[in-house]
Amino acid sequence: MFETILFPIDRSPESREAAETVAQLVQHHNSRLVILSVVPGPNEAEIEAAEVLLSRAKAMFAERGVEADVIEREGMPAFTICDVADEVDANLIVMGSRGMGLTSEGAAESTTHRVIELSPCPVMVVP
Repeated sequence: MFETILFPIDRSPESREAAETVAQLVQHHNSRLVILSVVPGPNEAEIEAAEVLLSRAKAMFAERGVEADVIEREGMPAFTICDVADEVDANLIVMGSRGMGLTSEGAAESTTHRVIELSPCPVMVVP
């Protein structure tokens, strides 16, 4: 059902917590996993942090027997996530949620909310 699952990550606890759900989905559906980190701008420290984050995430999934491809991009997170979903033919995007979209003001700023609106495929939000 889900041939390719895209998992955008950041350094939030919510992203780490969503990883278990992603691992279960990938194993259950025998999916290809693509882990994505988006850096908002050309900041060397952020780029290095993203590389470390992707490396650790890939190793964590490997410990669970899940192989993953990793992609690092620069750009506006919501738009970049949707662009990459389109590029890799993702059937599902799985994201952690920080709960910031619970108010109308927060929803307007929420990356998750924007991805839901713009995504070329279904989006699963893990609270």
